[in-house]
Amino acid sequence: MAFASIKTVFARAGLAAPEQVDQWLRAWRTAVESGSTESQLAFFFRELGLAEDRFLEKLAAALGWPYLDLPRLNVSTEARQKITTKVAFQYTVLPTRLEENRLQVAICDPFNPALLNAVQFDAGCPIEFALAPRAEIEKALKKYYGVGAETLDEIAEDEPLELLVGEEKEITDNDQEASVIKFVNQVIWEAYKDRSTDIHFEPAEDELRIRYRIDGILHQTPMPPQLKRYQAALISRIKVMSGMNIAEKRLPQDGRINVRIKGEEIDIRVSTVPTVYGESVSLRLLTRGKIFLSLEKLGFAPEDEQAIREIIVKPHGIFLVTGPTGSGKSTSLYAFLSTINSVHKRIITIEEPVEYELKGINQIAVRPEIGLTFAMGLRHILRQDPNVIMVGEIRDLETAEIAIRAALTGHLVFSTLHTNDAPSAFTRLIDMGIEPFLVASSVECVMAQRLVRTICPQCKEEHKVERAYLHRIGFPQEKVESARFYRGRGCEECRQLGYQGRMGIYELLILQETLRPLILNRAPASTIAQRAIELGMRTLRADGWNKVLSGKTTIEEVLRVTQVEEHLNALVDDPKAEVWVK
Repeated sequence: MAFASIKTVFARAGLAAPEQVDQWLRAWRTAVESGSTESQLAFFFRELGLAEDRFLEKLAAALGWPYLDLPRLNVSTEARQKITTKVAFQYTVLPTRLEENRLQVAICDPFNPALLNAVQFDAGCPIEFALAPRAEIEKALKKYYGVGAETLDEIAEDEPLELLVGEEKEITDNDQEASVIKFVNQVIWEAYKDRSTDIHFEPAEDELRIRYRIDGILHQTPMPPQLKRYQAALISRIKVMSGMNIAEKRLPQDGRINVRIKGEEIDIRVSTVPTVYGESVSLRLLTRGKIFLSLEKLGFAPEDEQAIREIIVKPHGIFLVTGPTGSGKSTSLYAFLSTINSVHKRIITIEEPVEYELKGINQIAVRPEIGLTFAMGLRHILRQDPNVIMVGEIRDLETAEIAIRAALTGHLVFSTLHTNDAPSAFTRLIDMGIEPFLVASSVECVMAQRLVRTICPQCKEEHKVERAYLHRIGFPQEKVESARFYRGRGCEECRQLGYQGRMGIYELLILQETLRPLILNRAPASTIAQRAIELGMRTLRADGWNKVLSGKTTIEEVLRVTQVEEHLNALVDDPKAEVWVK
């Protein structure tokens, strides 16, 4: 389509006079000569002050072309086969329908003659063009062709392994490196864009499955069908990047990759294990700039936040945070340390690894290969005149003993334990071999936590929940009448999941004097929990119900991350209530 016809289309669409179009074209060419990468079409709708979708709707009407709502369309396999992967991705076009040998193709730029000619030549049949926004076409391409399909299309079957030894680790969305390297970079880039915390390469007999963990839930990522053919090359590339031995395929290996994405440093921990159909590779993405949240943003109830503020300024004692891996324990600990960090306090941490660097705090990374364990590091930290110590995790008796000794000799100690709830922390320490009187006299507070997905704000809507169902799951009956429940309908912003982002739910157990005799007598965790609830402790599930009532998450999310025992504890005052967990 020549430039002259642009004026005609713009005039017919009521967008601009021919003189104005001439002026914009001159301005755009000048910008390009000065180094601008903005497309001609993007320049036009920006100058018009229109959103891309509204702009394309007007163009479609003027051209007599359809305007497509791609998220609602199902693209047929026959249509996709008419356009090669290379052309589809290079020109951002999507074949959508094939009827009577006439192919409908969605494009986002009707003024690009190279695009129009390439599509017509590649299809080899009559074409009906339609318009759709670029972002929607790009999402559809990844959905139907798979992430990195255009990259794999470039790989020759006999590509030499020498291509895998590139050491460039700056990842961008338009990386132009060799194909295998580019594909791995693209997978990491997509994971970063989707806020993924983990990437899993899982070999099967006839496919190489790649899954992302987003907001704590695994999602399979669409991949090209030919991916299995390049399994060995892709895994070798990851092993090279992470400093592993690419020749060793029989034993598990661990490594680390440091990359920069959009100026942000990402620490990627890599683990490989041999399986029946090849090595399974897991990548854990640690985004240093995003792990830190202030205490106010962690989502505590006001009374819990106030209680925590009073505890973390105490001169001595232990503050334990419990929960499974990935429940946000490190984020909470960093928030506590940041709150009390000042020039008057010497704070030292020992972690595995150091996930976020806090200014003014001395941070030590565990290095077991040279003997620097939590216990050894903690022993030497005590000789460094600290006021506050943070131990990444209490894993064994030696570390627990040193931490308790530190708390009893005038140090405030923060650490984590892997227990399901707060009361179980006391029995875990005693089971490790710590004397009950030492536990009772050193621990000041235990906080259990979980992460629940939050409702997507873009598609949030109110919905009704049956009262019988609420009764079965133990929802507070006194709050049912006034309660309003919400859910996410599902939209493009949240990948049709209804959730976007996560927040914490908490169980805060402050060690009051009436609880200490129970610990001294080695009482079970359930007994300690019942007494703590009587004294005002809010269980994980009870805090989750409050988050549901505030419209931040759903009932299903709270049920997913909390367990039956917590529910039974909450019903201690109502033993006749029916218990049922979905």
